[in-house]
Amino acid sequence: MSSTITKAFHLLDHFTSVKPEWGVRELAQQLGSNKSTIYRQMSTLAELKVLQQNPLSGKYRLGLKLFELGSRVELHGALVNCAHKHLEKVAKEITETVHLGILQPQGVLIVDKIESPKGLKLSSTVGHYTPVHCTALGKVLLAFSQVAILNAYLNSTKIQAYTENTLINTTMIRHQLSTIAQNGYAIDREELEDGLICVAVPVFNVQDQVVAALSASGPATRFREEAIEEYVQILSLGANSIKSEIGNYFPS
Repeated sequence: MSSTITKAFHLLDHFTSVKPEWGVRELAQQLGSNKSTIYRQMSTLAELKVLQQNPLSGKYRLGLKLFELGSRVELHGALVNCAHKHLEKVAKEITETVHLGILQPQGVLIVDKIESPKGLKLSSTVGHYTPVHCTALGKVLLAFSQVAILNAYLNSTKIQAYTENTLINTTMIRHQLSTIAQNGYAIDREELEDGLICVAVPVFNVQDQVVAALSASGPATRFREEAIEEYVQILSLGANSIKSEIGNYFPS
């Protein structure tokens, strides 16, 4: 077995629920290793998103790459564990598939999903990414993000058309995001996938920072447009319930 891999996993084993964050110096002392060696290892793991660095404290914690690969890593105080029961309640009331997603540089990461009791399962998968500009989850996350994040996304991302309904003009996208911010919810009308409609609302933490988005999706043949306001109300109640439990949670 590679000694480099062995050392990396030995290092990662020290990140626990009791001690979720480590500084380079303190971990080097714990491992009895040279500080510069541990710094190189942690920097490499951070580049691979296996670790992520707290910009305020400079300490490291487990990253989303582990969650993406195994869908098992704990997300900053167990966002999914806090939110799951509320997703179940929303899904029961709306009777469509419900998703919870967070904004990442690669797109919207699906962190939880409750299937519709009506059947016809959607292709979305927990741990996978979906586009930002043409999904209700992505649009609502972008609409409520800081202007710098919105601009960075629109300036650096290739805006791809997935259906004839996908907006690819950045000026039109900005206008749509402004409307979403005013309305408090986003709709995807067959913009990512033909025959699929989705509505999403933002999930805020107690500091009113957008940290996730909650959505309901279903086939256009049964997704009732006249019930959008009802869906938004149910989703918003669910988002508020999640907010009351997650405290200051903020995804990195």
